[in-house]
Amino acid sequence: MTSRQLPITNYPPPITTHQTAGVNLTFSYAAGEAASRFLIALRDEKRIYGTRCPVCCRVLVPARSFCPRCFAETTEWIEVGPSGNLVAIAPMPLPPCSSSPLLPLGLIHLDGADTSLAHFIGEADFDAWRIGQRVSAVFAGTRRGSILDIAYFKPAQGV
Repeated sequence: MTSRQLPITNYPPPITTHQTAGVNLTFSYAAGEAASRFLIALRDEKRIYGTRCPVCCRVLVPARSFCPRCFAETTEWIEVGPSGNLVAIAPMPLPPCSSSPLLPLGLIHLDGADTSLAHFIGEADFDAWRIGQRVSAVFAGTRRGSILDIAYFKPAQGV
């Protein structure tokens, strides 16, 4: 052994740490014609639209350019909701580095639609929600052309 080499036993023990790190990525997303029109209506009009399939007549929400069942182009726009029924509910886990949990996730069957929309539900404790319960959309104060322009769905009043 030369004077520059140290025996392995003289090295200090390894230091181990656990860190959680996030990655922020800036990107642009081209939503397409149907999704863009759907999102612009949320942002500018506070309205929820679906598209009707000319073959099976289902109203698809969120709006789509074609029916996934029939593969037919959808061009008829139908306003739906903003109220509907809660079809399913799931709790959301506590996010890392946060002291408050996310809102539960619900599957909402909007009035006038034949498909359901997954979204946050709020203004009630998780145990108070019931399948079939009436809900109404609550729009965000600041809207940006995102599905989150609907902040969440709340229990419908007077039902």
